[in-house]
Amino acid sequence: MNASNIDSARLQREIEELALISENPPPVVTRVLFSEADLRGRAFVKKLCAEAGLAVRQDGMGNIFARWEGAGEGTIGTGSHIDAIPNAGKYDGVVGVLGALEALRTLRKEGFRPRKSLELIIFTAEEPTRFGIGCLGSRWLAGTLPSERLARLRDAEGHDLEYWRKRAGLADGPGASRYDSFVELHIEQGPILEQRGLDIGIVEKIAAPSSLRVKLEGVGGHAGAVLMPERRDALLAGAEIALAVEKAARDTGNVDTVATTGVFRIEPGAVNSVPCRALLEIDVRDTEAARRDAALRQIELATNEICARRKIKFELEMINADPPARCDPGLVNLVVKICGALQLSHTKMISRAYHDSLFMALLCPTTMIFIPCRGGVSHRPDEYSSPSQIAAGVATLAETLRRLAGEA
Repeated sequence: MNASNIDSARLQREIEELALISENPPPVVTRVLFSEADLRGRAFVKKLCAEAGLAVRQDGMGNIFARWEGAGEGTIGTGSHIDAIPNAGKYDGVVGVLGALEALRTLRKEGFRPRKSLELIIFTAEEPTRFGIGCLGSRWLAGTLPSERLARLRDAEGHDLEYWRKRAGLADGPGASRYDSFVELHIEQGPILEQRGLDIGIVEKIAAPSSLRVKLEGVGGHAGAVLMPERRDALLAGAEIALAVEKAARDTGNVDTVATTGVFRIEPGAVNSVPCRALLEIDVRDTEAARRDAALRQIELATNEICARRKIKFELEMINADPPARCDPGLVNLVVKICGALQLSHTKMISRAYHDSLFMALLCPTTMIFIPCRGGVSHRPDEYSSPSQIAAGVATLAETLRRLAGEA
């Protein structure tokens, strides 16, 4: 097995075809959970999987499973996601889905007969765009989303998960298999591999993510009539909180702590009106949970102080605060050996972005295979990995799946 065995032309063609299924015109890719574009993308991938001879099913959360039945017991999982945030690119998640499908096709073409079954998973809503919480499908599989928590999920228009499940035509179906191992192929979404001129990154640890939502209520009024000493401006309180978020990350003194105010909405949104309400959604993550949690506490204290001083009512909701994942050392070392056998340059590394593998690691031994992306850019239309870089990742994944499944 090497990269030349991979049908790169077919894989690249399918990546391009999926990229055209979007809520926005090229080169932008947008596929928000259960949108029309997301449903068409799902149908496209399910069709490819069926044409490849895989048995396709879907669970009640919309996770899609495409299975190559083995001769014996046990299942090896691989996969990623195809949903995309607004104004995204064509490779994030998709390489781990269509690349995994190509890995399975390649193994089948070579006459491989797996002893353990191989199952490709297309996870629901890895991105947090619809409900403000990422990895919805893999959280569901891992059992970390109790039903009462699911019932509380609302999008920006107030629609709940059940509303979108009905719109998508989802019915309860057979769930995930029990997995012996899980391996996810993904673009790095960072610059390290490209900067070092390396082919493959093998993930040892996935950072601890968290997100919180802050709702602010001040007092609106006419921009000319409400004098400055009387202002209770929700936007200005939010602006101070956003700066406090940045400060909390910097104050740890560690480069692995990052914090982002990614959503900031105000009402009524008129140039001549004092903002009466604001909504902030904040992402804080770190490779160490304790350091991340200290930053979260600092943000909470700052929010209390700012709102008290500015006489702003507020609600602070912790959406999630997940622990980091440590990948299985045996799997990591297996991929290292495979990279050596394939003569691919490689390194062990940390994933500072989080992925569905974070939650699959709660179910079974897990690791990730990273490939370079140009400039470390992701979540933008100019996101790019070359066909040769993708082929190297697919070859590495295919050989890993072959070793894990075993010959029948």
